Amino acid sequence: MKPFADRDEAGRLLGEALSDLDEAPGTGALVLGIPRGGVIVAAAAARVIGADLDVMVPAKIRAPHQPELAIGAVAPDGGVWLDIAAVAALAIPDAVLDAQVSAARQEVLRRTAAFRGDRTPPAISGRFVVLVDDGIATGATITAAARSLRAQEPARLVIAVPVAPGQAVLQLAAEVDQVVCLASPEPFMAVGQWYQDFRQVGDDAVRQALAATGGEP
Repeated sequence: MKPFADRDEAGRLLGEALSDLDEAPGTGALVLGIPRGGVIVAAAAARVIGADLDVMVPAKIRAPHQPELAIGAVAPDGGVWLDIAAVAALAIPDAVLDAQVSAARQEVLRRTAAFRGDRTPPAISGRFVVLVDDGIATGATITAAARSLRAQEPARLVIAVPVAPGQAVLQLAAEVDQVVCLASPEPFMAVGQWYQDFRQVGDDAVRQALAATGGEP
């Protein structure tokens, strides 16, 4: 499979794949994008399947001195998912880990306020919910988000991503009802390698995508 032209194309293809599921999203379905890039993908998918769109804001718990390495994530409800093996391998002291978790919780609050403002979070219970990101590397943030959503009792919970390593897809399948992944290249190097245009997405672009698809008043 060739790389996606951009996040918008990836989202349209995801929407088509979701429409072809045996149990496809119907009326009242909700697509939740993980900022920032995931919201652009989610917006395109939501347009294809005619679903509502909103934002889901988890935050990585970052390894001390290695901010690009995720050792877990915090969900919007404050729930914590930790990669216990990574924490043990890095020998992170409890006090340092607590500080990283606290920083992630603050990031969740800041980014949620930036993207949702005063809007009430969407109802989850009883709905067909699709959780979308522009790709998966470690799977930390999307796992935390999925567990938070599962606790709110959706009728069906699906993770949909354009690209992810096969092992991550298998692990996520245990968290949700179904995983839709368009490409699982091996070896998996980086999400950005599967996009011709993987430019950084700013906060304004996220807000515009939400507004254009009904995610803002």
